[in-house]
Order: sequence, then structure tokens, then C-alpha cells
Amino acid sequence: MRKKEIPQSVKDVGANIKAIIKEKNLKVRHVAHDADLDIEALRRYMAGKQIMGIDKFILIAKALGVEASELYKI
Repeated sequence: MRKKEIPQSVKDVGANIKAIIKEKNLKVRHVAHDADLDIEALRRYMAGKQIMGIDKFILIAKALGVEASELYKI
């Protein structure tokens, strides 16, 4: 049995996180620390390889200094 395909929306959120980090000239490790996440977990979210829970979604938005809705813009 194959693993379930990661939805495109998860990949879009990851791309948005990556873009905001670049736009704000932030360090991934600092964002991970501020969101109380392991840096590798944040990298998996950014790559769209792992689905995050709403709690992580909100923590990442706060660490980036944006509204959660900014992460889901398509």
C-alpha cells in the first residue's frame, strides 16, 4: 500500500513559509526556535513533505510575525 499523496495545499503553505522567511531575511533556525520546533521539522513543512497540525501552523505564523491567513495565500 502506498503512502497517501501530500495535498497540494500543504506544498503551497510550505512554499509560502519559505517565501516569507526569504522576504523578511530571516534564518530558518531562528524561526524554528521561535516556533518551538525542531529545525528539521520546519524544513519538512517548508518542503511540503509533512502535514502540520493547526497548532504548528499558528506557532510558525507567530514566529514569522504574520497572520496565519498569510501562510495559506495561494
